[in-house]
Order: sequence, then structure tokens, then C-alpha cells
Amino acid sequence: MAIKNITPLENFDWDEFENDGKVADKAAELAAYEGTLNNVSDNEVVDGVVTNITDRDVYVNIGYKSDGIISRSEFRYAPDLKVGDTVEVYIESQEDKKGQILLSHKKARQSRSWDRVNAALENNEIVKGFVKCRTKGGMIVDVFGTEAFLPGSQIDVKPIRDYDIFVGKTMDFKIVKINQEFRNVVVSHKALIEAELEEQKKAIISKLEKGQILEGTVKNITSYGVFIDLGGVDGLIHITDLSWGRVSDPKEVVQLDQKLNVVIIDFDDEKKRIALGLKQLTPHPWDALDPNLKVGDKVKGKVVVMADYGAFIEIAPGVEGLIHVSEMSWSAHLHSAQDFMKVGDEVEAVILTLDREERKMSLGVKQLKADPWENIEEKYPVGSRHTAKVRNFTNFGVFVEVEEGVDGLIHISDLSWTKKVKHPSEFTQIGAQIEVQVLDIDKENRRLSLGHKQLEENPWDSFENTFTQDSVHEGKIIEVLDKGAVIALEGGVEGFATPKHLVKEDGSQAQLNETLPFKVIEFNKDAKRIILSHSRIFEDVARAEAKAAKKTEAAAKKAARPAKEAAPQIKNVTASTTLGDIDALANLKAQMEK
Repeated sequence: MAIKNITPLENFDWDEFENDGKVADKAAELAAYEGTLNNVSDNEVVDGVVTNITDRDVYVNIGYKSDGIISRSEFRYAPDLKVGDTVEVYIESQEDKKGQILLSHKKARQSRSWDRVNAALENNEIVKGFVKCRTKGGMIVDVFGTEAFLPGSQIDVKPIRDYDIFVGKTMDFKIVKINQEFRNVVVSHKALIEAELEEQKKAIISKLEKGQILEGTVKNITSYGVFIDLGGVDGLIHITDLSWGRVSDPKEVVQLDQKLNVVIIDFDDEKKRIALGLKQLTPHPWDALDPNLKVGDKVKGKVVVMADYGAFIEIAPGVEGLIHVSEMSWSAHLHSAQDFMKVGDEVEAVILTLDREERKMSLGVKQLKADPWENIEEKYPVGSRHTAKVRNFTNFGVFVEVEEGVDGLIHISDLSWTKKVKHPSEFTQIGAQIEVQVLDIDKENRRLSLGHKQLEENPWDSFENTFTQDSVHEGKIIEVLDKGAVIALEGGVEGFATPKHLVKEDGSQAQLNETLPFKVIEFNKDAKRIILSHSRIFEDVARAEAKAAKKTEAAAKKAARPAKEAAPQIKNVTASTTLGDIDALANLKAQMEK
């Protein structure tokens, strides 16, 4: 079979062929078609209708040649989007390479969002927002295409512990703040709830009565109490109204989200404050206290509170007694209760007073021991010797403790036989041990009179024979005063010399720490006083020499007379001078040289 070569017609009209030979006005048809379409321009924002929704895309008809396709991700904020909804779109391009119109819902929202946000704030409008994600301190919310900040404190009226449960949710918000310069927007969901709750509070509070019992939920726990949600209005259970016993932490009694019954103690219509109680729903522990308990009985308890003046002991939940610091020991040296016990200690005590009506009880610990003053005369008789502890000083003596609860006073004059003690701190120190002898007992005032020097014999009995009148002794000046100087002598005794008796032979004044011979010019055993003089030594020598010279001169004059008349007298004068004055003079010189 031969193949024919066919040449196509050069001016064949396909439109006429398709219309069975009827030629239409192509230009008129095209104009009629385009008249059915919307006139759109690039970068324009128009409204469109959702025609189809798939897992990835949303098809929107804006009345153009074809539907636009928008990514489903741009509608995340509107999970309830459905076919037939009207949405705003931004025309990026009327046709792409495939002839498809390019639309963006996100850009359309952004182009109008800032004006909408400002209008919503101005009109106090409630807006819908999509919670996109968490951020530091709160959440990021999409409102009209603008990212707004939702502080954690503005999510709900109750504290939120899990922010993640809100991510991906669409919620109602109120725009509370806009920063025009930085285009920052702050929204609140709590503000909407509070407005609603405010009306509920008024209705609830108007029906409240003191003593009314309500059910509530633990909303928040603080160090000072627990907030209870009563179904639209909050009340506070103060920490002291949680339990009849002492509560250090409210978490010991209640837990978050716990439902419990509470009683209304008081409320304030104006301030919307409601005071609640939990312990008031149970009987007071004092009412259940053993009716046989009486003064003098022993009880055991736990230290729950400490103060300087005493300790509170809980002998049963809600039943406490006070041990005053004075009842903790028989000792009079009580400064603070913390010296004896601390919180948490288990102690045994004796009931001293019990008032069931006032619900008060005083306790004592020292009563568990015998009073040391009951048999004081037998344990510490007058004349007995003991070791005591120095507790305190006064200008007139030393207070010491012989044992717990037994104190005594050593008068300053009873510290030493020989030393002149101006203040007890010169003799001993606080906390030191000191030997004492009981001098007297004052049982009524619970005080002993004690002495320290009485442990030794009185050296003044022997001093009476040593420091006789006109005897000379070596001494050291240990203290210089305005009225004279104190001189330390042998045997630990001290003497005193006035300034005029401290002048040396060369006319100078004796100085501190200088050692010189001193003559006793007065000795008083009863007053324990020795008066000395250094000047008297050389003054007496000079007087003796002058006296001896006068006698020698008188003897010489008598010797010049006739032998018969003067002989007997010369013999007497010579003998008197030799045996008396000359010997005394020699002794004084020898002592000074020594």
C-alpha cells in the first residue's frame, strides 16, 4: 500500500470546525468570561471563601480564574476552620509558573493586625488568640497575626503549675498593654476570669454567714496560711487556724488541690476578704484533757516554742504549758531558757498551776529535784569548808555558787588577811574555783555568808610581835597615791607612809618600786594598819647625834672645873653617854648600812 503525502491547509480555522462551521465572536466571548471574574491586583488584601481543606493545604476562592492554595500551617491559630468560612488573603501574584494564583493568609493578617490590636485595646474588646509556645515567664500568643506576650501570672486566677497544657489552644484574651515603639503587646486571660468572678463573689459574699460550713479546694499554700477556693471566691485559713496544735509549715496539714470543709470565721463585704478556720470543726483539746489531771502531777511533753523567759511544752496536741526560766533550775543564775533546753526536746515536768477555763497551765522542772535549802544547815554547817564557783562581782564582794541553787557572798574584807583589795576582780575572776568557809546561814533569803581568808590563821597575831613600835624593816613601794604610798613588807603584809615620811636623806622623794628601810611608827592590830616612815630613820639618827654632842659638850665643860668638884660628875656623864646614846646610835647606823 502506497503512502500519500498530504499537505495541510495553511489557513484552516479550527474554531469554525469545532462549532460545526458556525464562527463565533472570540473577542466577545473572552470579554464576557472575564466579566464574571473579580478584578484583583498583586499585593492586595481581599476576602475569600474556603472551598476545600486537606491535611496540607486550604483552598480559597476569591472569585478569580482559579482557587488559591494556602498552606494549612498558616491556619494553626484556627483549628476549627471549615469549608465555607470567609478568610482574608494577601495576593502575592496572580499567576505563578503553573498558572496558579499565589495567596497568603499570614501576610493578610499581618498587614491588618497592628490596626486591629490597637482598636481592640481602645474598644476594650475581647479577642481570640492562639497559644503558640512557651517562653520565659509566660506564653507567646498569636493575636490577629501579631505575637503577643501572655505572662504566667495572667493565665488564670490560680497559680499554673504546668504551662504546656495551654500550648496549641485558642483562648479568649484581653489586650492590657501595647508598646507602640517596640510593637510589644501584652494580653491577659486572667482579666476575663476576674471580671466574671467579681460578679460571682458579690453573689457568694451576700449569702455568707459566720459559722457557716462550706466545701472548698486548696488553691495555694503560703508560709502564713492556706488559700481556699470556695467556688468563685477565695478565703484564707491562717496558719493558727489550721490545727489546735502548733503548725510550723501549713504543708504538714493540707495539700494542693485537696478538698476539705471549712468554717467561716469572719468576712469583709467591702474588701472581699473571708477568714476561714479548719481546727474549729474539731473539739478543743482542752475539753478532752484528762479531768483527773491536777496540780502536782507529773507530765511529759515536747518543747514546741522557746523564748528567753521560758519554754512552751505541748503535753497533748493543742494543750501547752509554760515552763518559766525561773522554774527550770534552783540556781539563781538564770539568764535565758535556751541555756537549759531547745525546740524538739522531750521533757518531764510538774504541774504548778492549772486553769481549765482560761486554758492555761504552768509547769516546773526544778521541782523534780529536792530543794537544796531544805537541809542547808546539815549540808553546809557554819565553819565547814567547800569549793565554790565565782559567779559575779560587786564593789563590796564576790558572789559564788557552792552548788546549783546554793549561792553565797564573800565580802571584800574576807578575801585576804593582809592584802588591801579595792575590787574583787583584783583577787579572782568569774568562773574560777575558790575555797570558802561558811560564816553564816540566811535560810530565809537563801544566802550564805562565806569567807576565804578564814581558811588561814590570822597572821596579825604574829605581826604584833614582828612590827613593834620603832622597829625598822625593809619595804618596797608598790603603789603611789595622792595621800602617800603603799609599802610591801615581809610576810605579805602591807604598810602605808604619808608623803612627808617618804622624803630621803638627800631631800628627794621616794619613787615607785624603790626598796628602802622603814620604821614602824604605828601598829594597829584591830584595824590591820601599819604606818611607816623612811624619813624618821635618819631624822632620829640626827637627833641622837645632836643629843650626844650636847652631852659631850656638857661633859667637857664639867671636866674643866676643879677635880674635886667635877670628878664624880664626869664619871657619871661619861658612863651615861657610852652606855646609852652611843649604843643606840651605833645600832641605827648598822641597820641603815645593812
